[in-house]
Amino acid sequence: MAGLARSSWHYRRHPRPRVADPIPQSQRAYKSRISDTDRKNIAERIIEGWAGDVSVDHSFAAAWDQQVMLASRRSWWRIAARVPDQSTRPVVPKRRDKTKRREAPVLKATGPGQIWSWDITDVYSPWIGKVYKAYKIIDIFSRLIVGWRLEEREADHLAAAMFETAITTYGAPDIVHADSGAAMKSNLLRDTLTRHGIKLTHNRPHVSNDNPFSEASFKTMKYRPGYPRIFDTAEAARTYIAGYVHWYNHEHKHSGIALFSPIQVHNGTWQTAWTIRDQALQTYYTKHPERFRNRPKTPSPADLVGINLPKENQPK
Repeated sequence: MAGLARSSWHYRRHPRPRVADPIPQSQRAYKSRISDTDRKNIAERIIEGWAGDVSVDHSFAAAWDQQVMLASRRSWWRIAARVPDQSTRPVVPKRRDKTKRREAPVLKATGPGQIWSWDITDVYSPWIGKVYKAYKIIDIFSRLIVGWRLEEREADHLAAAMFETAITTYGAPDIVHADSGAAMKSNLLRDTLTRHGIKLTHNRPHVSNDNPFSEASFKTMKYRPGYPRIFDTAEAARTYIAGYVHWYNHEHKHSGIALFSPIQVHNGTWQTAWTIRDQALQTYYTKHPERFRNRPKTPSPADLVGINLPKENQPK
């Protein structure tokens, strides 16, 4: 009701007598206070240590080894901060980033079989903290999934075996691109790929758009209607993904490749399908020209596909 704390009410009704010349807390001679003599001794030891390029901790430990205990380690550091002349204090070299700033990877593909991109994503199980690992390799030009597997862990030897199978089936690409995960940058996988004459590239740290094709492909799977999201067993997840890969490669009308399926772009049969589409579109235009401003063009897959392409090479 008074709008005051209980302590404020008490001290306002019973004020303490004012001290004429109060002593600051930092200067009061309380029992635990370090004496001026000990402070001077500590400061001298610290300055002597600085002259020898050693830290405050080193000086403190050296005095301790001599059975000289003047104050706590933290007190030594507080006294060191109040030394008037800090010029002799050793300068700790700043940590330098050993890794140079990586340039953005620029990859260009003018046909299938030139550049593969791969990644691993989590597939959920019913148990908290347990996920399955879905591996996938995609050809960035045709968007064809050329290799995949579903395992209970992420391991480089599993990835290497997946690549061996994909290379046997489709041949070796020129470049394999991935992010900078442990499995992606392992020596085993590098040896496996370079043995086939394949060059490896990796995305920059913390840059999500350096591996867009793999990310987009996983998103297509996880946002597809009917995706279970949670799989009771690894075998159930494996069965689902096998069906998805077949649908994606052979039936999916991919918006990134002019609504053709990846297998059509990969083997070139999209041109036959394009002719059929173009005939239908032109016939429709002939019947209803009033519905168009100009004669329509049937979209085709881009002739150049890549990662971090310069603006002049961006598909229109």
